Amino acid sequence: MDHRLRLQGLAVAAALAMGSATAWALPGKTAATIETESPEPPSSAAASAEDDRAALNAELFYEILVGEIAASEGALGDAQAMMMEAARTSGSEQLYRRGTELALQSRSGERALANARAWLDAFPQSRDANRFVLQILVALNRIADTGTYLKREIEATPAPSKPATYLGITQLYNNASDKALAADVVEQAMAGETDNPASGPLAWATIGHMRLGAGQKAAAMQAVQKAQALTPDTGPVALLSMELLEAGMPEAEPIVKRYLAKNPSAQMRMAYARVLLGQQRLDETRQQLVSITVDSPDYAEAWATLAALQLQSNDVDAAQASTERFGKLVPQIPAGVARSAAQSQYYLLQSQIAEKQGKFAEADALLRRIDDAPNLLSVQARRAALLARQGKLKEARALIEAVPASGPSQQRLKRLAEVQLLRDANQNAQAYALQAELQKQDPEDAELAYDTALLAERIGKHDEMERLLRGIIARQPDFQHAYNALGYSFAERGIHLDEAEKLVGKALEMSPGDPFITDSLAWVKFRRGDLDEALRLLESAYASRPDVEIAAHLGEVLWAKGDRERAQKIWRQGLATSPDNTTLRETLRRLGVSL
Repeated sequence: MDHRLRLQGLAVAAALAMGSATAWALPGKTAATIETESPEPPSSAAASAEDDRAALNAELFYEILVGEIAASEGALGDAQAMMMEAARTSGSEQLYRRGTELALQSRSGERALANARAWLDAFPQSRDANRFVLQILVALNRIADTGTYLKREIEATPAPSKPATYLGITQLYNNASDKALAADVVEQAMAGETDNPASGPLAWATIGHMRLGAGQKAAAMQAVQKAQALTPDTGPVALLSMELLEAGMPEAEPIVKRYLAKNPSAQMRMAYARVLLGQQRLDETRQQLVSITVDSPDYAEAWATLAALQLQSNDVDAAQASTERFGKLVPQIPAGVARSAAQSQYYLLQSQIAEKQGKFAEADALLRRIDDAPNLLSVQARRAALLARQGKLKEARALIEAVPASGPSQQRLKRLAEVQLLRDANQNAQAYALQAELQKQDPEDAELAYDTALLAERIGKHDEMERLLRGIIARQPDFQHAYNALGYSFAERGIHLDEAEKLVGKALEMSPGDPFITDSLAWVKFRRGDLDEALRLLESAYASRPDVEIAAHLGEVLWAKGDRERAQKIWRQGLATSPDNTTLRETLRRLGVSL
């Protein structure tokens, strides 16, 4: 398009808007009154003042017009400068906002910050200006400078709006690089709120979320305790307590239980059930889910989760009944993404039931009904697993290979799905070869290197496993799993036990109370002959996370101590949750135990 014609069009639009622009610049006057008034002949002084205002209005209008033209042409730096000059000339908050927005559009963080601060200086009571400054400072990662503005925002928030504001605080600082500093800033800014019985519990919950995000679990627990001292058993504090429980802080659980005893809502029970399920506390999870389905029989998620849990414990008939109940509720879910996801979940559960019953063709047909393009690879991987169970590994791999890949990341996901397929089929050599190719393509990726190391150990390449794990530790000293895996490998083979204990101890320092790392430390103690300490550690780990691998080790220590009845009981519990677990099956075979 001809540049002159474009400017000409804008000038016509400007001419049409002239009346309103002039009226806006002269408070109390409208375009109509300005045009129709017939004032008395002014004195020379009055005429001079009127001429000055007219000149100012013309200049202001010109600055706004040229600024918007510059913005439309992409010259955002010039546009924001012109708009800020117009804002200072007119004293208009709208123009300060526009100048700040244009600076943000130009991706000039420092200029946007300067404009927002100028806006706030001109309008000290403006919450919008204060929010702009606060958000820009966080985006620039200048966390230490945000405290004053955060405190202003908190103080200006009406009581009914505080819950939303406090939730927004945790989201605002979510990407801060220094999470501990962000938590300090938030706690200092909220100091005026934390003693108020009405707002205090929510304020402490917000502070606790920030502390937990910074990895400061003890400080987060202290926030919970302070909130409880103000007003016991509030929803936000119960939710924070669930997060702490999930993060390995069992002392938070009594608060969750007390809250649920007084407020047994389906949503909160479901949240608690998810935490319990994540910790493999299956009996307790089932109890919560059953309570939800009894008290809120139309709560679809509870039926779906209960069905999955029943399938995991091989209670196929109960799973079928729960799945059918879930299926009847799917049409009641609002149309859109949520219903589509629920429908896919229903077909998946039905497919898993058919698979348990040995009806592989039916299971595959149900998977084919899942119309979920974003999760196509997951569905095809599930279909491939069905083929592999029937001994059709070649066809299974071909099915994954046929999934379209739009780029390198999709291609990598396909290869990882194939590795998992081979691993599950105990084709460990082939799985290692494919995984090693992926790892060579991105040798700095710690997760790829870690998975390659575990597969290397499966096929007896212990030197390669050790090389990879030590490389991860050298490059990424906070990768706790590498310390744990190397220490556990040494313990499993009964070598380098002093170093094994140091490695696992280091991992446990990074993640205190982690049941799997505690299990590794217990196994080191067992190999060193300290059965009592091994038993103590394993009892603690199993109470926290009744996982099948921990069950295998706990049973073996009990067996070695002569408590064979309890050992068999623990092993049976493990088999009930994972009947094909390699570690447990190998333990029973080695000890000559038949259950």
